[in-house]
Amino acid sequence: MTAPRCSPLYGFLLTRQWRDTPQGILLKYWFHTSSGPLLVEQTHQEGIFFVEDDKLSLALKLCKGLVSRHKLLNLKSFSQIPVHGFYFSSQKNLRQASKLLKQNKIDPLEADVRTVDRYLMERFINGEAEINYASLDVHPRHQYCVNANLKKVDSQASTAPTFRIISFDIETDYRGTQLLSIAVLSGETKQVFMIGPSKEIEDQDLPLTFVSNETSLIRAFLDWVQDYDPDILIGWNCINFDLRFLAQTCRRLRIPFAIGRNNEEPEWRTSPNNESQFFTLVPGRAVLDGIDTLKSATYHFESFSLESVSQALFSRGKLIHDPDDRGQEILRLFHQDKLALAKYNLEDCQLVWDIFEHCDLINFSIERARLTGLAIDKVGGSVAAFENQYLPRLHRQAYVAPNIPDKPIGVGSPGGYVMNSRPGFYDNVLVLDFKSLYPSIIRSFQIDPYSLAEADHLLNGQEASTYDIANFAKGYNGAFFKKEDSILPSLIEHLWQARDRAKQEKKSALSQAIKIIMNSFYGVMGTPGCRFFDRRLPSSITLRGHEIMTQTKRLIEDKGYQVIYGDTDSIFVWIEQNITPDGANAIGHSLSQYINDWWKTHLRENFLLESALELEFENHYSRFIMPTIRGSEEGSKKRYAGLIRQGEDYELVFKGLETVRSDWTALARSFQRELYERIFLGHEYKPLILNLIKDIRSGIYDKQLIYRKRLRRKLEDYSTNIPPHAQAAKKADDWLISQNKARRYSNGGWISYCYTINGPEPIEHLVSPLDYDLYLERQIAPIVDGVVSFLGTSYNEISSNQLSLL
Repeated sequence: MTAPRCSPLYGFLLTRQWRDTPQGILLKYWFHTSSGPLLVEQTHQEGIFFVEDDKLSLALKLCKGLVSRHKLLNLKSFSQIPVHGFYFSSQKNLRQASKLLKQNKIDPLEADVRTVDRYLMERFINGEAEINYASLDVHPRHQYCVNANLKKVDSQASTAPTFRIISFDIETDYRGTQLLSIAVLSGETKQVFMIGPSKEIEDQDLPLTFVSNETSLIRAFLDWVQDYDPDILIGWNCINFDLRFLAQTCRRLRIPFAIGRNNEEPEWRTSPNNESQFFTLVPGRAVLDGIDTLKSATYHFESFSLESVSQALFSRGKLIHDPDDRGQEILRLFHQDKLALAKYNLEDCQLVWDIFEHCDLINFSIERARLTGLAIDKVGGSVAAFENQYLPRLHRQAYVAPNIPDKPIGVGSPGGYVMNSRPGFYDNVLVLDFKSLYPSIIRSFQIDPYSLAEADHLLNGQEASTYDIANFAKGYNGAFFKKEDSILPSLIEHLWQARDRAKQEKKSALSQAIKIIMNSFYGVMGTPGCRFFDRRLPSSITLRGHEIMTQTKRLIEDKGYQVIYGDTDSIFVWIEQNITPDGANAIGHSLSQYINDWWKTHLRENFLLESALELEFENHYSRFIMPTIRGSEEGSKKRYAGLIRQGEDYELVFKGLETVRSDWTALARSFQRELYERIFLGHEYKPLILNLIKDIRSGIYDKQLIYRKRLRRKLEDYSTNIPPHAQAAKKADDWLISQNKARRYSNGGWISYCYTINGPEPIEHLVSPLDYDLYLERQIAPIVDGVVSFLGTSYNEISSNQLSLL
């Protein structure tokens, strides 16, 4: 059935694919629209890369029979050489030609940009598109059109797509060789498919369908997916485990894993850095893994296991709590209590669903795609996000981008400025924070790859003392930047304004997505994996940050206040007087306004630049501790604690100390929080220490004396100077083998262990008494000394008083 031409459709991009055909490159885009899924195919497309004019003759000889056509373009390279576009009717020919040129010392510029991405990028299509079509075929489950006119959608006209989403989870035998059940859940329905008898199990709240074998199980699941037709699949480690296991099972059973739209199978690829890390593309459906999406949204948890995250967010977890017996318990339930297994399977889906809702991860992913042009389920991709936005704007300035440098010079630009701290116990410390310091430096000082290339060309080695400040801004390491038509500062200004609007409208997902993108731009330019890498770019940001922080410190001290610490974009100011909270707040706001006005005047009068620097008054700590480096009189860095009062209420803030570090025991972390709270509030604290020592020795806190640490390598790679957690893991695997169980740590992972009188032992097989003296020495004494040293005492002095009483 064909629908006549009518008003355009507006669609949100779900997946993109391509393939070579005899007629050219075929581009396939699946969109979610208000009238259902839409497949757009763009036929007869060409791939392109660029060759500098002085290499044209040899390049044409090498590419003979591969290149379809070429022409001189109104574009030039960063070397100021005009370029020719080389066009290809297939990606295969483009790749082969690119390889030949590189073998002959010719750089084909932008050859690594995929045609399927370039098509969208050059049209500024990010996330969603206006789709104008000549005719529209309507199929039972989707719409289809060929060679539509795709246009970008104005951000003001954007609407939130209403996706159909399912959370899914599989259960296997604990050795991972047999599929037992599959559960699916959405906001509207839920279902569990399981191998088992055909008879019904009564439970009105749990739709449970039994099938006879694995083949029937997978087919029942795939039929359900095709019928429900979701736009997005969500799960937990669902790509590397659930989908991967289903794909391998289908291969073993010789049935198609037709989970995509149009009954298509997923495409798979592995990470170039880790062969066990998989990525997938399911045609017409985005796949969002809960772990990767949380990390992209900058969430931090001690562990990203489903149990740990759900416990942290909701104080509830999986229905089988013990990870050590989970596999065997699942198998037991499968044979003895299928209803309980179905509930367990479904609850995992529910936990994932609840996490996505609680953390607003769908909206975060939508906004990230709109901002970057990346696929909605793209993992990482900071460099790709930068290039998606930058390249089309660069082309409109008549430049093509350079390639990723083979041997970059000056890798490792100076880091953020960290001042030497003044250790001590303080009353009334203010924290002033530069809002998005690095993005604001880029805006203020016109730092930009294009502007750098233009300045290199126009100044042509002109002496720094004679450069024209009206047209150029000076950076570091010999960098100058042309002020007019800069690309990156304009991009950041647009994002900055969008974030301010998002904050005003309380759109937290959008605000967070913008913050992450803006802050990534410095890191992108500082990595040799970016095609624009030039050490002058990141150093012009970080070294300018050093200058700004140093000058700001000087300005504050000229006002009669002491700066006790500074870190990248934050300044800690000691007022040195008794003052009310309102008085401290007034000083904080006054200082920040003074600094902002000074920088505006300084940049305008000395450099003809408009300052985007914005210092904000962030916090007033009524009590504040800046500790020393352990075993030293020198002040620590990136480690402090403070008390913020809000009327009768108060908040404790810890940075870098044990209470926020996952490699310390739960007891040490909770003890530090309570100890600091008592000291900050002026309460008696010595009885707390003495009682803790007594209770540790009595065994009361044994369950809180567990270390948890990650094995970042394969266990066999720990061969010399084996650290404690690896020793415990080796003992755990040896014990598991003796119990006829599978190894757990051979490929790395998280290990929980205790220190005993016989060394570290895993909690799976803890047989020796705990070494309480070691715990007191390594976990409790450092925490106590870190604060009571400012009060004229020590752990040894306090604990010896207890011994004398005994």
